[in-house]
Amino acid sequence: MTQPTETVRALEGRIAVVTGAGQGVGRGIAIALARAGAGLFLVGRTAAKLDIVADELRAQGARAATLAVDIAGGDAADRIVAAVTEEFGGVDILVNNANVAFPVPLADSDDSFFRDCFEAGPRAALSLMRAVRPVMAGRGGGVIINLATSAAVRWDAAGYGVYSAIKEAQRALTRTAAHEWARDGIRALSVAPHAHSPGLDWWIENNPEEAEEFVAAIPAGRIGDPVEDVGVPVAWLCSDEARYLTGATIPLDGGQSRWG
Repeated sequence: MTQPTETVRALEGRIAVVTGAGQGVGRGIAIALARAGAGLFLVGRTAAKLDIVADELRAQGARAATLAVDIAGGDAADRIVAAVTEEFGGVDILVNNANVAFPVPLADSDDSFFRDCFEAGPRAALSLMRAVRPVMAGRGGGVIINLATSAAVRWDAAGYGVYSAIKEAQRALTRTAAHEWARDGIRALSVAPHAHSPGLDWWIENNPEEAEEFVAAIPAGRIGDPVEDVGVPVAWLCSDEARYLTGATIPLDGGQSRWG
């Protein structure tokens, strides 16, 4: 799909950190940000996956570097910010996409599962948000994108309790950051995507009847593409064209869920 010429390089010279960048939506966002001119610092747990994405970006002519790290580690945020600053001189965009939560009935979950999901989700996201804030402020501002989920407003919430709770916590942090850090020139937005990923594609392949019903419930009639339907809109949200938009939740789910 050809992008509008005037927005192709809207992020020229900016540096973006994307967590969970080795596959799925994280990869899609990274590719779209690179198309728009940003340099990419890719973060994830698996070095091999990050290297593949970095090679894709470099093939497009983009600058790309990687750091394999467990986002839930206590020093992960400081390591990420130190590494991206050394590599690129700073950071202008942060995309908190890393996630270990998955749908499970409440009765089948336990405290350990919830703690792990919280540590890798809102706790890690907040740590990284705090770590990048002074760097962004020193560069005149920046944009924070936190990944939420439309499962939080899904017509059938069964199985999505912990997953939604974790993502809603990040959404609350996003809204607060938009208020508290506006004076630093920082915008904060939540994006609720629905797109192909290895996990979703596995579920579709192994549950064809349920998957057919699932897709039928999407008004757009299809599952989103990680680059064109999620990454490209995120790149626009990070551009100056969206400079007056902050604190909001942007659903990119083909109209499947109803946000109030």
